[in-house]
Amino acid sequence: DSRGAKLKELEDSIATLDHRQNKAVIETVDGVQRIRGLAGSGKTIILALKAAYLHTQHPDWRIAVTFHTRSLKGQFKRLINNFCIEQSGEEPDWSVIRVVNAWGAPGGDSRDGIYYEVCRKTGQEFHDFRGASSAFGGGDKAFDGACRAVLDGLSNPPALYDVILVDEAQDFSPSFLRLCYSILREPKRLVYAYDELQNLSGRSLPPPEEIFGEDEKGEPLVTLGDDQRRDVILQKCYRNSRPVLVTAHALGFGIYRSPPKGEDTGLVQMFDLPALWEEIGYRVKGGELSKGAPVVLERTSETSPKFLENHSSIDDLVQFKVFSNANEQNEWLIEQIRKNVEEDELRYDDIIVIHPDPKTTRNETAPIRSTLFNMGIQNHLAGVETSTDIFFRKGTPSITFTGIYRAKGNEAGMVYIVNAQDCDTPFSGLATLRNRLFTAITRSKAWVRVIGYGKMMQNLADEYERLKEKDFTLDFSYPDDELLGKLRIVHRDLSPAEKRRLEQKKKQIANSLKEADEDELKILAAELDDETKRKLMEMLGISE
Repeated sequence: DSRGAKLKELEDSIATLDHRQNKAVIETVDGVQRIRGLAGSGKTIILALKAAYLHTQHPDWRIAVTFHTRSLKGQFKRLINNFCIEQSGEEPDWSVIRVVNAWGAPGGDSRDGIYYEVCRKTGQEFHDFRGASSAFGGGDKAFDGACRAVLDGLSNPPALYDVILVDEAQDFSPSFLRLCYSILREPKRLVYAYDELQNLSGRSLPPPEEIFGEDEKGEPLVTLGDDQRRDVILQKCYRNSRPVLVTAHALGFGIYRSPPKGEDTGLVQMFDLPALWEEIGYRVKGGELSKGAPVVLERTSETSPKFLENHSSIDDLVQFKVFSNANEQNEWLIEQIRKNVEEDELRYDDIIVIHPDPKTTRNETAPIRSTLFNMGIQNHLAGVETSTDIFFRKGTPSITFTGIYRAKGNEAGMVYIVNAQDCDTPFSGLATLRNRLFTAITRSKAWVRVIGYGKMMQNLADEYERLKEKDFTLDFSYPDDELLGKLRIVHRDLSPAEKRRLEQKKKQIANSLKEADEDELKILAAELDDETKRKLMEMLGISE
C-alpha cells in the first residue's frame, strides 16, 4: 500500500501505447508531420519510437533527433536504444542515428548540434550564446538571430539528413524549424512535436504555411490540409491524472483567479481558437464553446483514464500549502522528503523539487539541500552539479532539484514546486509565470505539492480551492476578440528597454514625492482635473 507500490503499478499500467499513438509512430509521411498533444500524452515516447522504427526499417538513412531541453538527451538515447533492441535485437548504429542538441558547439560529438553542424559544413560564422546575444539580442532572440543569419547565407543548402525529429518545438522560433527543413534530402521528412501550453516564452508557433514560407510561385512550401496522418493530435494524457491536469490548466489560464480591481476578468491568457479545448481532450459540460459565451469544460474518462487517479484520494494527489515564511516551507519540505524515502518506499529518482525562477534556484534551494545532505539524503542540482545533458543522476541515488527550464521533458511520481508564490504577480509577465507553474505541475505522474508563502501563495491556493469546489471543471466566460487582445498586452513580458523605462519613471515619481512637502502635494492634488484624479485613483485601486 506504499507510494512506491502504487507508483510501480501505475507505471506498469501506462506501459502500452494507445491506437492513436501507435499510428503516429508507424505512419511516416513524405514531407512534414506535426504532432500536437498535452504534457504527458506521449510525444517524446512517440518521437523516440519513430526514430527507432525508421532506423530499423531504413538502416542507411541519416536520422537526427533534436530538442530544446538538453537534459532530454540522455532520455532519448536510452529510449531509442531500448526500442531498437526490442524491434531488431540489435543496438542502434549511432553513426547514422544522432541525438543532438539544437544549438551545439565545438568540442566533439557530445557537444554537436544542428545549428553548429550546418555552420561547420557550410563554413558560415558560428555564434555561441554570448556572441549571438551581442549580435541579435538576448533571450530567445539570440538563437533566432543565429538561425536567420545562417538561412540568409544558404544559397545552396547541404542535404545532411533523411529525417529530422524535433521535440519541444513550441520553444523554438520558426527560423530553427526552417533551418531543419532546409538541410533535409527530398522528400524532406520533418516531424515536429509540441504542446503550446508548455511554451515558457509566451509566444505561440505559427501554422506551417507561415513557418516554412512560399515557393517561387507564391504557394506555401508546407501545408497539412485535412490529412490526419500529417497533423496528429494526441488527446489522451497518460502522465497526469484528471485532477492534476485540470489544476495545471486552471492555474495556467487563471480560470478562477480573482479579477484585479477595475478589471472584469481574472483570466491571464486563453486559446485564440475555442475549438482547441476539444482537441486537447475536454468536452462541453454546459454553456457554449464560443467567444463571448459562458462555458463549463470537463475532462472525460476517455481522455483522462480513471486508473491515473484511483490509486489515491484527490486531497493526496494535489496539495497547495501556504506557509508564513521560507523557513516554515523549507522545514515542511525536508520532512516530507525524509518520509518519502524512509517510509513511502519511493526511490530517489521518483522525486523532483522544482523552483520556478531559474535565476534564483541555486540560492533559494541551498538551505533545503544542505539540511538533506546532513540527514544523509543525497541530492543534486540538475545541469549544475551534473552534465547539462543529465537530469537524474545515475549510480548514486540522488534527489533532483531543478529550475523550471531543465525540468521540461522530465517527470516523476512526486513533484514539489517550491516558492510557488513566484508564479503570481500584480505586474507584467504573468502569462510566462503561469506557464512555468503549468509546466511544473504537469511533471507529476502521481502526486504534486505546490508550496510557498505570503499573500501571492495564498492567491494561488484560493484559486485551487475554487477549482475543487467546481469538482475540477473549468467554468468561465470565453473572452471575445477584444479581451483576448487585451490579455496578450496586459500579461505579456516587458522587453529590457521597457523595463528600464518603467524603472526610470518609478524613480522619477519616488524622487518627486520625496522632494515635495505635504502642503505642496495637497495643492497639486487640488489642481488636478477630475479625469486625471479618476485615473490615478483607479490605478492605485482606491474607490471613490
